Amino acid sequence: MISTAEFKNGLTIELDGDAYAIIEFQHVKPGKGGAFVRTKLRNAKTGNVLEKTFRAGEKMPRAIIERKRMQFLYESDNQYYFMDVNTYEQDHLTADQLGSAVKYLKEEMMVDILVFDGKLIGVELPGAVELRVAETDPGVRGDTASGGSKPATLETGAVIQVPLFIEVGDILRVDTRTDSYVERVAQ
Repeated sequence: MISTAEFKNGLTIELDGDAYAIIEFQHVKPGKGGAFVRTKLRNAKTGNVLEKTFRAGEKMPRAIIERKRMQFLYESDNQYYFMDVNTYEQDHLTADQLGSAVKYLKEEMMVDILVFDGKLIGVELPGAVELRVAETDPGVRGDTASGGSKPATLETGAVIQVPLFIEVGDILRVDTRTDSYVERVAQ
């Protein structure tokens, strides 16, 4: 069991049979009445954000979310298949369970699968991935590294803003947390 006094960002708790990660919290001590804790929680399965208030000192079970290293194999009919590289067991997640991670999944990519209560609930991508530019407007003479940006479609279908000098075929490092261009990777 975990008390509201032990709350910190990223901690996972169990509510109504589901795992929730604490996004932010605030201890409030009003002049009148008992203290309480305001929280924003993200459902680990659906990604939905919930605002909930707890009484100070209230206890709830800590959700144990395991991470399992798996390799992404392929997608078929909105089902994304993963394989445990040690046991060769395969399992799948739906596009809804993966959420925005879908746009960065590339075949043979290694990812951490989140497991709660024996069930796969989601995926944790690496902080940055390297993907090839599939489509973008051509660069124009005089474009520089510091001036402006344009949209580029990556090999997985993700669309991000890139500097004007980026061309089709370039390999880019992309931050998966912010959906932003980091750098062009030397080929």
